[in-house]
Parts: sequence; C-alpha cells; structure tokens
Amino acid sequence: MIPSTFINQASEILGETEGGLSGSKIASLCSSYAFDFGADIPYPTSPFPSDGSVPNKRFALKKNLEAFSPEQQFKVIKELCEHEQFTDNAKAKDLKIKLITRFGNLSTETDSVNKILIDETKHWLHGYDEPLKLYEDALQKFKNSIFERNLLDDLRLSLEKLVREILSNSKSLENQLSDLGSFIQSNGGSKELGNMFQKLVEYFTKYQNTYIKHDDKVIEEEVEFIFEITSSFMKHFIRMKK
Repeated sequence: MIPSTFINQASEILGETEGGLSGSKIASLCSSYAFDFGADIPYPTSPFPSDGSVPNKRFALKKNLEAFSPEQQFKVIKELCEHEQFTDNAKAKDLKIKLITRFGNLSTETDSVNKILIDETKHWLHGYDEPLKLYEDALQKFKNSIFERNLLDDLRLSLEKLVREILSNSKSLENQLSDLGSFIQSNGGSKELGNMFQKLVEYFTKYQNTYIKHDDKVIEEEVEFIFEITSSFMKHFIRMKK
C-alpha cells in the first residue's frame, strides 16, 4: 500500500498552483488512466464542481489517485512525475525517486534490467548531461535488445566521463584507480571500500577492453550485470560527491 500521507504529498506537488498540472490536465490524464485500468474515478472531467465539495485541483487529484489500486497508483504517480510539465521541477524529481525507493515493489514493469536501480541512477545523473545522454543511449539499445559492442562502449564512456567530472580531470578510466581510492577515502569511505572499488573498476575495465577494443562477440547474458554494476558505480560516486 502507498500510505495516504504519500498520496497527499504527491497531490500537493503534482497539482501545485505554480508549476503543477492544470485542473483540466489532471482530469484528462486521470480519465485516461481510469479507462486503461477499468477504474471509476470521482473527478473525470473539468471544471470541477463549484459547490465547495472540491476546494482545489490538488484535492481532485488526491481523490482520483485514491480510486486506483496501489500498483496503479505507483504507475500513475511515476508517469505524472515524468510529464514534460515537470522537466525542470526539483520537487517532482524528488517525489519520483522517493516513490521508486519506497514502493518499487509495486512496479509492474518487466524490463530484465533492474528498473529501480536504473531510475535511481538516472535521477542522480541529472546535472551530468553528457554522461546521462550516453547512459540513456545505452539503455535504449538494451531495451530494444541491441546487444552490440557499442552498447557497452556507451556505458563505459558514460562512466568514464562521469568520473572525470567528479574528479575534475581528463584521465581515462584505467588511469583513475588511485584517484578513485583517494576520492572515496576523502569523502568518508573506508580504505577497504576504496580498495574494493579500485579492484572492481580494474576488472570492469579489463572486461570492457576485451569486448570493445577487440570487437569480440558480446555475451548477452552478461550485459544486464554490466549495466547494473555500472549503475551502482555511478550512483555511489555521485552520492559521495554531494
């Protein structure tokens, strides 16, 4: 279940007077979801009743959301957060990551790659435009089962460019190992964790060199693992930088 306090807060953010969805847009989008799900919502049209029963559009959104099942609520709130209206809205982005982190078990999406980890990584990559673009390119290829060498190339380059931005240098990923260790320790990580990351990046780099530089056949079953370990690297490094 998604608790009523979270539904309330989501409605406040998504239906905010300044920058939120309009009343007509709330009615239109909720009606579309209700049609898809076969649900019955109380406020499918706009304008909303003017008899005082609906004090504002946020109230209407809240009541409409309450008519959906928890799994449906998860999908609706997530996709509303992704609406073009909220492209540069920090509150909506934060709402989305809280939704995924707390209630990701309600997701019905079936991508084989870890959807929650991917969404969290994309959230943390905002502000790192070039790494994010390369990451999304690789993800698009993965979703379309394009298991080619350049999928891993995009992923590797995304990580490399992110590490360069975080460490403020222009070194290749292979030459970042000692700097990464120092970065981790200077930002509160243990020496052992630093050594672990150095070794993992070293193995990651060797794997990438084999399948990218020598153009060998990519093993499809391993692509998901590479995607997830790269995502974990990225998310952890950015969080330590904050």
